Amino acid sequence: MKRKPKEQTIAVLWSMRRERRGDLARKHWIFEATLYYWKAKCGCKNVSDAKRLKVLEDENAKLKKLLATQRLGASALRQSSAKKYGPPRPCKGCGIAK
Repeated sequence: MKRKPKEQTIAVLWSMRRERRGDLARKHWIFEATLYYWKAKCGCKNVSDAKRLKVLEDENAKLKKLLATQRLGASALRQSSAKKYGPPRPCKGCGIAK
């Protein structure tokens, strides 16, 4: 089964307000349950909202990857410094590790 672009999905959802669901499903060659799935998944108001949502999701994915690589680098630095210098030693006066 081929996937429809978000814009086309939203257009079908808009026409769902005017037409009966069964007729609309037959017209677009999809199951009636697919209409309900699309409505639950993509309950956006219009096409511009869907495009903006897609842009935000892409930006969020990039930021998550950036954060993961930054955390991985920090973890690698901690591991390498622990191997090189060993665990922290306690302070002479109070016995608390710095």
